[in-house]
Amino acid sequence: MFTRAMRQNLRVIRDLARRPAVAGPVCDIGCWDGETFAKYAPPGRARVGLELDAVAAMHAYDRGIDAISCDLTTRWPLDTSSIGIVTSNQVIEHVPDVDHFVRETFRVLRPGGRAVMSTENLSSWHNIGALALGWQPFSLTNISGLASGLGNPCANLRDEEPLAEGWQHMHVVSARALRELFVAHGFADVTVHGAGYYPLPAAMGRVDPAHAAFITVAATRP
Repeated sequence: MFTRAMRQNLRVIRDLARRPAVAGPVCDIGCWDGETFAKYAPPGRARVGLELDAVAAMHAYDRGIDAISCDLTTRWPLDTSSIGIVTSNQVIEHVPDVDHFVRETFRVLRPGGRAVMSTENLSSWHNIGALALGWQPFSLTNISGLASGLGNPCANLRDEEPLAEGWQHMHVVSARALRELFVAHGFADVTVHGAGYYPLPAAMGRVDPAHAAFITVAATRP
């Protein structure tokens, strides 16, 4: 179910990122090795990536991405108003300061530029079900560097090796909170789109993003 939901999620990101937007490069925040970025990056645009892991950034560079290894908690090494489209997939939940993340997104975008950012949904049905059972939500079981799958006996990482630094989830939000976060930072035309709908077909997430497994915000810098 997770694989089908993520495939649907990548299609949602691709469709939103490839809508007409102002000229300029597309930049993927947390691009890792660039493989996923290549699946949704708009064709015909220069590709830039920011990535904490230096080795992964080198692999992204080998894929034709101008990848920069950097700490996303500091000022991003991109000029103000230099990017046409900013994308990210499953990154914002890992950063300690979501305001900084969205503020930097706004800064580097050109006027009329678009942000397309995807994350897990705190109010998905499988997270709600876990809470109803008195368990930790699936999307918040990886909060420790000492143990994985905390608080949820069905967590997919339970009893696995602890996650490396930077892989823990710090902020998991609902669809409404994601939209209001971008509105608060001055973005316009803010919409949220869903993908995945456990245990029903993944495409159902498009119908009811409020309870989808993954949510993607699309927003424009005025």
